[in-house]
Amino acid sequence: MRVLSVVGNRPQFIKSAPLSVALREAGIEEAVLHTGQHWDPAMSQVFFDELRVPEPAYRLDLRTADVEAMTPAIREAVERERPDWVLVYGDTNSTLAGALAAGGRPIAHVEAGLRSFDLSMPEERNRIEVDRLSALLLCPDERSAAQLEREGVAGRRDVVGDVMADATRIFAPIALERGVTYRYSYVVLTLHRQANTEPERLRAIVAALGETDRRFVFPVHPRTRHALDRNGIETPPNVEAVGPLGYLELLALLANADAAVTDSGGLQKEAYWLRVPCVTVRPSTEWVDTVAAGANRLAEPSELPAALADAAFPDDAPTLYGDGYASGRIAAALYA
Repeated sequence: MRVLSVVGNRPQFIKSAPLSVALREAGIEEAVLHTGQHWDPAMSQVFFDELRVPEPAYRLDLRTADVEAMTPAIREAVERERPDWVLVYGDTNSTLAGALAAGGRPIAHVEAGLRSFDLSMPEERNRIEVDRLSALLLCPDERSAAQLEREGVAGRRDVVGDVMADATRIFAPIALERGVTYRYSYVVLTLHRQANTEPERLRAIVAALGETDRRFVFPVHPRTRHALDRNGIETPPNVEAVGPLGYLELLALLANADAAVTDSGGLQKEAYWLRVPCVTVRPSTEWVDTVAAGANRLAEPSELPAALADAAFPDDAPTLYGDGYASGRIAAALYA
C-alpha cells in the first residue's frame, strides 16, 4: 500500500510525525508532499529536523495559501504516485487543495467531523468540504463522528483519537528535558488567525493584555509580526515578544506556563493534555469539549483580563480525544 501525505503548515508537520512512524511500522509506503503554505524556516523546516518527519518527496515551495495555486501541482504528484490513499490533515487550505487534487483517488481525512459552527472562519468551510470529499473519515472522538452522521456525509467513519495526542505523549518528555526555564511565572501567548491579525482587533487584544497583571511570553508568528509592524502596534511591557519557536521549545514553554492565551486549535488541545488552563481568543472553537470541561474559556479581547483571572484547570477533567495511540489505528483503518 502507498500513501501520499499532503502537509503544508506547522500543525500538519506535528500531526504527521507520529503517523509517519505508524505507517512505516504497518508496512505502508509514504510519500510526503509539502505545499509550502508555511515556508518560513522557523515554521516549516525546523519541524522536519526536530521531529524526524520524512523529508518530502515533493516540495512545491509555492509560498502561498491560495487553494487554486496549490491544486494543480498536487494533482501532478498524485498522478505520478498513483497512491492508494491521499492523506490530508485538519482544516487548512493545503488540506482542501490536497482533497481537490486527489482526482478520483480515495481521500483519508485526519481530524474529520470537527465543527465550530462559525462559517466566517475559512477553516470551518474547509473542514466541511474536505469531509464531503473523503472516503475515510478519521474522527478524533464520538462527537465528531456523530456530527458527520447528522450531516449525511457519505464516507466511512472511524473513531481513532487525535494524532496530536500521540505527538504530545511522545515529545513532551523530550521537550521538557531540552526546554528553556524562565525565572518568573508567565502565560504563553500565541496569535495567528487571520481575524485576530486584522488591525483593529489586534490592537484591542494587545491593549487587553496590557491591562492584566500577568507576564506573557509571545512567540510571534510571521503573519502576526507583519501585522504588528505594518500597523505600528507595539506590545506592552508585560509582553515579551520572541521569534517563532520549534515544536519542542513551544511544548516546553507551554508545559511550564501558568496559563495559555491562544487562537490556535492545536495549542488548545496541547494545553489540555498538559493540564494548563487556556483562554481562547475566538468567538467559537471546534474543540468544544475542552470548554465544556472548564479547562478552556472563549473570550473576546475586552473579556481577556477577567477570563485570564478566572482561568484554572479542573481537578476532575476527563480524558479527551483518545489515549495517544491514534496513529496505529489510522494505519489499520487504511487497510480495512
